[in-house]
Order: sequence, then C-alpha cells, then structure tokens
Amino acid sequence: MLSGERKEGGSPRFGKLHLPVGLWINSPRKQLAKLGRRWPSAASVKSSSSDTGSRSSEPLPPPPPHVELRRVGAVKAAGGASGSRAKRISQLFRGSGAGGAGGPGTPGGAQRWASEKKLPELAAGVAPEPPLPTRAAVPPGVLKIFASGLASGANYKSVLATERSTARELVAEALERYGLTGGRGAGDSGCVDAYALCDALGRPAVGVGGGEWRAEHLRVLADAERPLLVQDLWRARPGWARRFELRGREEARRLEQEAFGAADADGTNAPSWRTQKNRSRAASGGAALASPGPGSGSGTPTGSGGKERSENLSLRRSVSELSLQGRRRRQQERRQQALSMAPGAADAQMVPTDPGDFDQLTQCLIQAPSNRPYFLLLQGYQDAQDFVVYVMTREQHVFGRGGPSSSRGGSPAPYVDTFLNAPDILPRHCTVRAGPEPPAMVRPSRGAPVTHNGCLLLREAELHPGDLLGLGEHFLFMYKDPRSGGSGPARPSWLPARPGAAPPGPGWAFSCRLCGRGLQERGEALAAYLDGREPVLRFRPREEEALLGEIVRAAASGAGDLPPLGPATLLALCVQHSARELELGHLPRLLGRLARLIKEAVWEKIKEIGDRQPENHPEGVPEAPLTPEAVSVELRPLILWMANTTELLSFVQEKVLEMEKEADQEGLSSDPQLCNDLELCDEALALLDEVIMCTFQQSVYYLTKTLYSTLPALLDSNPFTAGAELPGPGAELEAMPPGLRPTLGVFQAALELTSQCELHPDLVSQTFGYLFFFSNASLLNSLMERGQGRPFYQWSRAVQIRTNLDLVLDWLQGAGLGDIATEFFRKLSIAVNLLCVPRTSLLKASWSSLRTDYPTLTPAQLHHLLSHYQLGPGRGPPPAWDPPPAERDAVDTGDIFESFSSHPPLILPLGSSRLRLTGPVTDDALHRELRRLRRLLWDLEQQELPANHRHGPPVASTP
Repeated sequence: MLSGERKEGGSPRFGKLHLPVGLWINSPRKQLAKLGRRWPSAASVKSSSSDTGSRSSEPLPPPPPHVELRRVGAVKAAGGASGSRAKRISQLFRGSGAGGAGGPGTPGGAQRWASEKKLPELAAGVAPEPPLPTRAAVPPGVLKIFASGLASGANYKSVLATERSTARELVAEALERYGLTGGRGAGDSGCVDAYALCDALGRPAVGVGGGEWRAEHLRVLADAERPLLVQDLWRARPGWARRFELRGREEARRLEQEAFGAADADGTNAPSWRTQKNRSRAASGGAALASPGPGSGSGTPTGSGGKERSENLSLRRSVSELSLQGRRRRQQERRQQALSMAPGAADAQMVPTDPGDFDQLTQCLIQAPSNRPYFLLLQGYQDAQDFVVYVMTREQHVFGRGGPSSSRGGSPAPYVDTFLNAPDILPRHCTVRAGPEPPAMVRPSRGAPVTHNGCLLLREAELHPGDLLGLGEHFLFMYKDPRSGGSGPARPSWLPARPGAAPPGPGWAFSCRLCGRGLQERGEALAAYLDGREPVLRFRPREEEALLGEIVRAAASGAGDLPPLGPATLLALCVQHSARELELGHLPRLLGRLARLIKEAVWEKIKEIGDRQPENHPEGVPEAPLTPEAVSVELRPLILWMANTTELLSFVQEKVLEMEKEADQEGLSSDPQLCNDLELCDEALALLDEVIMCTFQQSVYYLTKTLYSTLPALLDSNPFTAGAELPGPGAELEAMPPGLRPTLGVFQAALELTSQCELHPDLVSQTFGYLFFFSNASLLNSLMERGQGRPFYQWSRAVQIRTNLDLVLDWLQGAGLGDIATEFFRKLSIAVNLLCVPRTSLLKASWSSLRTDYPTLTPAQLHHLLSHYQLGPGRGPPPAWDPPPAERDAVDTGDIFESFSSHPPLILPLGSSRLRLTGPVTDDALHRELRRLRRLLWDLEQQELPANHRHGPPVASTP
C-alpha cells in the first residue's frame, strides 16, 4: 500500500473494498519494495570551493539525486573549519601518489587524517611521482591574479591554470597579461625573478571609500608551489577574504618578514591561516625529517625519485618558514620543559646527548582536548603506529580499516575518521555519535565484534564518559567527554568481557558479580524487573519459540482478561527487544516465526467457526437462522486477530524501515546478507497481510449472510401502522418499526463488536462500507425483480420504501455512519425517488429529462422501472418514455441487476502503529500477563542450570 494511492471515489474515510471472492489487498510489502530502500547516504559530501579565485571548467553532466560531484583538491567542509580534513601538501604536490584513493598505496590513504600519519611513514621519505600519462585528466581552471599597484587600469587579470601549474609559470603568464615584460619574452628568467606570487589575506579597509581591499597578512609562494592546490588547503574565516597578488619579490619578502615578526611577538593574535599552513606542512612530513641548512633545500637528494624529492623538500623549506633563530629558541624551550617534567629531574643531572631524544620526549607530553570528546587508547595493535588520543572532530565518528573504492558503479570507499589496521577490523567497524547534549550513542556495524564495558554489543547503545569500548580482539578505548564537566562516574560500570556471550536474559542481566552489587542488591534488581511495570520483555534466542507460542496460544484461547490489543503489545515487545538487543539477523527470523504462528491460529479459528455453521450439520437437522447476537460471539476472535495483526503490521513496518535506513547509512545497502534479511521480512509481512485479508473476508461474509435474511423487510414492511409514531433521528433500536429492527440489529452488533475489539477506524469504515454496498445491491436487485411478475411500482408502495430507507439512514447518522451509508445507498435512493414522483408529474416527463434527473440509473434500469410503472387499468407507458434509437442497444443488452463483484478493494491503514511501548504499563491485566511471561522465561533459564544451582525468583524486600 503506497502512500501515493488516492481514493477513486466513495467515502472520504476509506477507499475500495474487495470481498468476499477474489479478495485482493494492497500489500505493505509492496510499499517497502517501492520505497526503493534508499536514503541519502551519510557518506555523501559537498565540495567546498575556495574563496580565493573562481575556477571554471567545462560543464559537467547534472548529477542524479543525492549524488554530489567533487573536484580534485576540494576540501570537505564538515562542521566548519575546525572539522575539515587536513591534506598532506606533499601528497597534493605529487598528485595521485601512494596515498591517493584507488592508488597502489595504502587503501583509503586519501581519507586518513593528517594527525594520524604514522611516524615511520614520515621518516621513509616521499614516494616518487608517477609518470604524467598515468594521471587522470583534470580540466584547467581560471585563476584571478591581482596586480596590487604594479599596473594601472584593470583590477586583476585572469590566467589559465591547472593543478600542475607552478607559481613561477603563473607569474610569467601574469606578467605577459599585464604588459610588464618590458619588451622581453614572458619566459625570460630575469623578468620573472623580479616578481613573486603572494597568497594574501585581508578584508575591506574601514573608512576607505568604495570598500577598498587591503592585505593584512602575506605569504610568498615558492616557485615550485602549485597555487590551485594551495588555495584548497584552507579557507578564510567570515569577514576575511583571500586572493593571489603579483608583487615585486624584494617588497614581498620584506612584507612577509614583518608579518611573521609581529606574529612571533604576540602568538595569540597570529592569524589562523598561518597555523593551518604550518600544520599542513608538518603533516606532509617536513617535521619528521632532519632540519637541513638554509641552503640545503635546493640540493638534489639521493635515492629514487631524486628530482621530485628535491622539489618537495624545497617546498617545505620555503623562505617564508625559515626563521631559524626563533625556531631553535622555541625547540630549546620545549626541551627544557620536557626535562623539568621528567621523573627524577630535580634529583639528577640530565645531559642532553641526542636532539632526537628530546623531540621524542616532547611528543610524549600529550594534553587532551578540552572542548571535544575523544577516545583514550588503552590497548592497541601496533605500538609504533597507534596513537594515544583519538579526537572526535565531527559529531559522527567512524572507526574502521577503510578500503578501496567499489568497482561496481564507481561507489566510493567507506568514509572513515579513525583508521585501525588490525586484521579483524571491518572497513566500517563502528560509529559513534556525540551531539551537543549527552549521552553519546555507539552503533556497531553488521558483523563487527564490538564490546561495551566488556559486554558484547549487538545494537545501538548509550556511551557515557568513562565507558570502555572494545573493537575487535586488539583495540580497547576509554571514551572521554570534557564538555560534561567531569571525567565520568566515580566507579565506571564496567562488566567482565565475555566474547560471544548470549544477550542478557532475566537472570544473566542481574547476576554479574564484578559490578559491585551485593547478593541482596542483585536479588532486589531482579525482583524489580520481574514485577515492574516497564514495557520490557527480555529473552534469549533459545527461548524465543516458547515465548511466542505462549503469547499466541493465550490470545487464541481467550484465557485471561487481556485488553483488546494486549497480544499485539506483547508481541511488539518481543520485536522491540530483538531490534534493540539482539544481532541484526535475528529480527527477520523472529518476524517469520511470529507471522506463521498467527496464521496457524487464525486458520484454526476459521475452521472452528465453519464447522459450527448450520449448513455443515448432518442432514435432517433443521437450519436455524443466524441472529446478530450469535454472529457477534462467533466473530469476536476473528475481529480481535484482525485488530491486533493490523497494529502489529504497522509496528513491524517501522522496525524494518529503521533497519534498512541504518544499513544504508552504514553503506551496506547492497550487502547480500541485508538483501536476504529484507526478503525474509517481506515474506513475514505478506503473511500478516494474508491474515488481515482472511479475517476481514470471513467477518463480512457472516455479517452479510445475516443481513440477507433481514433486508427484504425494508421493501415489504409498512412503517405507517395504526397507532405507531415515526421515531426521530438518534432513536434507540427498540423505538424503530418492527420491520427495521432485524437489519439495524446487525449493524448495531457489528458496530459494538468493532468498538470492543478496538479495530482500526479505517478498517471499521471499510467494514461498514462493504455491508452498505451489499445492502444497496441486494435491495436494488430485489426491487428490480419485484416489478416483473406483479404490480409493485406504485406511488403508495414507493412512499413506504422511501420512509423505511430514511429511518435507516437517520439511525446510521446517529451512530456516526451517515456519510458512508448515504454514499453506498445512493443508487437505491434514486430508484425509490423516481417511483415516489406523483403520477401526473411523471407523465409530463420525457426520456431525456428523466435521464438527466436520474443519471445514476443505467438506461436498462430506467426503462425497466418506467415500463412496469402502474399508471392504471389498461394504460401503458406514454411514447415520451421510449428511449431514442441511440440508446436502444443499451436498453436491450444492459443488465438491470447490480453486480456484487464491483465492490472497492481493501486498503490497509497508513501511518504509525497505535501501540504505545513507552511509559509504565497502566493496565492491570496486561501487567499480570507481562509478569507471568517474565516468570516463564525465568523458569526456562533455571531449567538449564544444574539442580543444585537452581532457585526461585527473588522477592523484593518491602521498605
């Protein structure tokens, strides 16, 4: 049943019905299939463009929905500048090197955080650049270069640049565009050496007319740097702007030195772009190499890829970074601080022998962040590559091993924040969400071994500061959140690690002996659960079959005094426990078993009702007519199952959609196991559809069978009996004329039955819609049949029928069913209205006017009523009533009887389930049944223990 379906006509409260033969149903299973199982992927990212200059390229084809194009070198903007992913400059200068996605290097290297680059990889140097023919073709862009007072006229010139274009090449092209070559060629080295390309940061000057832009911070680009890649490394803060300027080389170096001198004097006011620049260069490997002399950057290193390495080293040692005296002074201060904090520093004289020892000791002084959650590594896989602190830079943090991009459809590799290289870590292992408000939530991926406080984690759970999070067999983290104002509880609720342990049942959940509880405290906790009113029902997979069978058996036998929707509530608690606590593949199996049990119980009940019907009794036994009271008793179990199955179906649909959405967010929408689980869920939903269809069919069948014997009284009884007064609207059933009471009694019994069973209002409307459809068709066919053999179409008889029909409609209006009844009784009302027209007025009417006044009647039905109308002895119908030749065929071949197969189909209710599984259980009968089931599960758990270890459920001590 799709939400897009619309009602083709009829009552606004429901659409079509389809019964009793050939019943079909708009299945919610089709709704799940047509939804496409697609949500916007959580891994889709936006391309953040630079604020420096506009880069235009050839037009690309428009992307499909939820797919965003990403240009090479674009920086992912997630959560602002603080959450953007840092890129390695050396990697960007090399293009798609070993760390690039899909390259021959480490899988997912392009997604690795700069802060997580391993030190051995930094010391290993830079990989050689692949040959140019192997690079992917990247369209060129247009870069704006401002002259900054060197030329008059144009404010800037646009030059064509690619990601391989160096700053020196762009300077030469810009000089030619500005006409500053002095008659010499653009490639003349003397002319190009006199100018430099600068990365400038500034904002409009205050008080200057026209909002003139003025640079406040400047950095000279080295000749080999590539501006298009440099501009993607960071973006200016709001209120600031960034651009490339062409300046004289001497002037540019002077301005840069002045800016750095001011920043060193007051580090708190240093611009953020300088910090990001230094951090990016350090992440690219420059800080891990031995510091060369000022002139060593231009030398050619030895080893493979010498030319490329020389170019990268020269970039790291650009003039803008060489403030050697200040740098050495700051390093010496850090070393002294490290020595002062070392153990025994006050009692022993430590003589620095190797500068590398001081650098290593400085790296060990780690200060945790004060405004972001983070994970403290307690146990890792490789000490040389693992970090101690892993900071959450986004609200959603993903642990995993990463992996190459999928070859099918070009799908990207799984997005990962923290890369863990243990062999048992999945490409996307675990996801942690920590919003502004606690608590954080942790959700393991499908098939990922994850423990939470030593307990096997199968579904999403809350994560509090101080909790232990284990990933696989090697990694163990402690979650910390400094925003909460403390380091967590004084005694963390750690449980012993039990890999592969079964999910908690009633006994195991409260029997831990290492969590600090005493025997009495554990007994009270278990007793509080067994007798509590919380809507929770814990069970283990091995006890699932016995639990579901007990719930269905109790509902089928009618034992106890459960509320009408009590069975659905208990079964929904089982589904909720499976969806929250058990592994992902358990829910489809539980739904299939649950649907089969309900179907078997309903089929057995239908067979019992059929065996008790009079037509199935032995021959010779008189057949007694069905009474409304007897039908109500027989149909009560079927109506209850229809009501409970409808609510359970809506609840299961919500859980299946949530499961599908979670898998799609984790990038597992094409996982074969997920597809198999969804097929099992579809089969379970189809069985529940079938149960609703059959219970609805059987209910309306027995109700219409009872109505069939009571409807003829509406055509034959006379409401104007001697001494009788016609009741007004809203009258009781006893006040109605005797001929109408049996029919209204069936309607009243059906209304009370659906109300007592709390049937969904949409199904109530459709049930009465079918009853009214059947009544209208049956009465109209009887009316057509009565006029053939004997005089029946008379004004006096028509007035009696019209009065009986009005009394029925008034009574149904008082019962809240007036709109549905008026719609389905429309054709019978129009036929009776035609017969109620006075004879003199009817003789003046023509065929065309009657067709206009009574369009609901077919030509055959209208001609039948007129041809058999009693005008008097020896008088036949006037010629004006004859149909024209154009409608003669429709009159001769048309059917005057209504078909019972033209009823509307059954449409299941849309929207969420009416079951409420939040808050305490207020119904005493439901609470008693919940306690009984909990003790049943406790007994099943105790039976597995040795006889000397068994004991009854504890009793909570009274205060």
